[in-house]
Amino acid sequence: MVAAVAAVAVIVWPSGPERSPGANERSAVGAGPSAASSNGPGSELDRSARPSPTGEAQSTPGKLPKPAGNAAAAPRGITKKAAPRKPTATTAPPPAAMPAAPAGQRSITLVNRTQQVVWAVVTDSPAYPGGRRLQPGQSTSLTVGNSWGGRIWGRTGCAGDASGSCLTGDCTTGCGGPTTPTTLGEFTLNSFDGMDFYDVSMVDGSNLPMYINVSHSTGSDPLTADGCYKGACTQPVDCPAAMEARNDDGQVIGCKPPCAAFGGDTYCCRGAWAGRENCVPSKWPVDYTQVFKKAEPYAYSYAFDDSATMACKGGCYYRVTFGTS
Repeated sequence: MVAAVAAVAVIVWPSGPERSPGANERSAVGAGPSAASSNGPGSELDRSARPSPTGEAQSTPGKLPKPAGNAAAAPRGITKKAAPRKPTATTAPPPAAMPAAPAGQRSITLVNRTQQVVWAVVTDSPAYPGGRRLQPGQSTSLTVGNSWGGRIWGRTGCAGDASGSCLTGDCTTGCGGPTTPTTLGEFTLNSFDGMDFYDVSMVDGSNLPMYINVSHSTGSDPLTADGCYKGACTQPVDCPAAMEARNDDGQVIGCKPPCAAFGGDTYCCRGAWAGRENCVPSKWPVDYTQVFKKAEPYAYSYAFDDSATMACKGGCYYRVTFGTS
């Protein structure tokens, strides 16, 4: 995958009121999101660099590295909270048109609607590995090749730029992918019959709300400009206490996926639970995928949540928003 870069633009939204197929393809049969397969409208995208709960690159659900130490017993229920944590998003006016891209290129716009600095990373692009620094309310645009495939995510709490150490969205060895928990945008452009496949994934947990809009498409955008999908709008994850990721000061910085939080074959979809036929969240002691589905109903919530794959045809442009409307 080679990305050709033709233009980079930075836009600052004026202040005022105002959910995984990825870099490569997903395996189509029982191998989980890290295995690659051939292109096709039903193909899955590669998650070969997905981190495990130990922070190492994760392979297929049936071949996950063993968690360090003894796996904790899974709780029988989701811890109830007095009220969901819903930080106020930075408001912004209706988004402007995405900048035009030269022939053979696509435009990707990254928008920060959170109240913290986000370093936006786009693999195989000028925003990799250092990322683009986005202040609250700011956006940036770049171009990628017509057949680009890759991942987009946001890093927070970075010591310097995004190539250094960050509290969330940090890199595994060689920056093959971010450590958990991290919300991912995954893309394979011009994959089959002129169609792109893309999604938001919380298979690796969530550190930021994320939604994706499209333009320059022969069809309609599945999401509204404010991140609403079939009447349900993007929300921060209301994370059970047992799944919370915290920094050294005890501050909640994200929500871990069930495998990272609890370990064991069941939640990691390995052993007797490996493969599409056996990795069935409704048969788990607690279906923790609903933690993520309630926040972003359009997003991948576990490895085989293939209804979350979206398609776009027509030389589509993409806007990736961190935060909520």
